[in-house]
Amino acid sequence: MFGLGRPTRRSPAPRPQAVTVNGRELPLTIREHARATRMTLRIEPGGHALKLTIPPGLPSPEIDAFLTRHHGWLMTRLARVPDTGPLAEIGKITIRGVVHRIEMTGKLRGLAEVTEIDGEPVLLVSGNPEHAGRRVSDHLKRVARAELEVLVAGHAAELGKKVRSISYKDTKSRWGSCTSEGNLSFSWRIAMAPDFVIDYLAAHEVAHLAEMNHGPNFWATCKRLCPRTDEGKRWLKQNGSRLFAVKF
Repeated sequence: MFGLGRPTRRSPAPRPQAVTVNGRELPLTIREHARATRMTLRIEPGGHALKLTIPPGLPSPEIDAFLTRHHGWLMTRLARVPDTGPLAEIGKITIRGVVHRIEMTGKLRGLAEVTEIDGEPVLLVSGNPEHAGRRVSDHLKRVARAELEVLVAGHAAELGKKVRSISYKDTKSRWGSCTSEGNLSFSWRIAMAPDFVIDYLAAHEVAHLAEMNHGPNFWATCKRLCPRTDEGKRWLKQNGSRLFAVKF
């Protein structure tokens, strides 16, 4: 006699890892959140990736259906984000709010250097063209460090606060952060923004040394350190995605 045996359990359907929109394949990160009651889809700054927050244990078919329903929304929103392409093909970069033409020097070594040729701002870059992105990003990191460390020191002195450390990262969404221990972190991409925006970001994070929140006292402190706070905040909201979209 033959027994029926135990039924085989079906493996859960795999969750999608990418979504194709307007011909662009975008990585999709799916994050379960214990307190989530619905699905929330977010386009990461720069338009290079998507993030979906879901309630725990949500079946894959429901996720697929949600993404299908929101495909039109994604098409509309992503059409506003430029697909910049590699930096070497664009041939220009914005430094402290000023557009610079990238010119390869033909030299094998040497740091990137800002100059002016025939009245046009130029960034001279050494090395092979395929390494231009890395050399330009290295230059932006140096600019960010030079600008922010002076601004942070000045703002912290005005508040009578101490900064324990400053670090620089290529973050996906946040321009800066501050811990209660006095550790500040910034996205070095802010070096592409105008000077008043860089100052606003420095003031914003230093203000957190006094107010670890975004309440009225925090914004009053931020505006005292940087009178152009509202303007800087608005500029980042309107242009931040464009900076995150640059591919190095």
